[in-house]
Amino acid sequence: MKTERIILGIDPGTTIMGYGVIIQKGQQMELVVMGVLKLSKYTNQALKLRKIFERTTELIHEYHPDELAIEAPFFGKNVQSMLKLGRAQGVAIAAALNCDLPMFEYSPKKIKQSVTGNGSASKEQVASMLQTLLKYETQPEYLDATDGVAAAVCHFFQSKLPVAQGSVTGWKAFIAQNPGRVK
Repeated sequence: MKTERIILGIDPGTTIMGYGVIIQKGQQMELVVMGVLKLSKYTNQALKLRKIFERTTELIHEYHPDELAIEAPFFGKNVQSMLKLGRAQGVAIAAALNCDLPMFEYSPKKIKQSVTGNGSASKEQVASMLQTLLKYETQPEYLDATDGVAAAVCHFFQSKLPVAQGSVTGWKAFIAQNPGRVK
């Protein structure tokens, strides 16, 4: 039974894309890397999308994640911003699908709720909780990086792997714990 997995989290954006990679070992998680892709120097929207696709693909090839967790676009009043954000998310998802990487999408509220217990938490509160959970020294310059990590951590909490020791002790226990999965 697999007790380790790597999760890539992405906070899509057309100005800054945040990302984070965590590794789950049993019931514990550790931060592997977090960072941002700065896109403000590019004026062409198509080039920005290409850079997002390329960087996402690079992250997948470098860290070999088992799954991608990505933040879903939120509903805002500016339709143009939402379209751009949706495109950014779409090319990151396309990069994952191109690499046969399973993808999971979470709303901003769900991510904040999973990390802090409060779906309305600020970016700073999310970053602070992540620092406590993952025990890293300093906060990054851009909170988009911690938003990427937060997507990965949300996925960790939403889909914990079963652990070999004590989770299921045999078929009888499995059937008792999963009646809907056995016919």
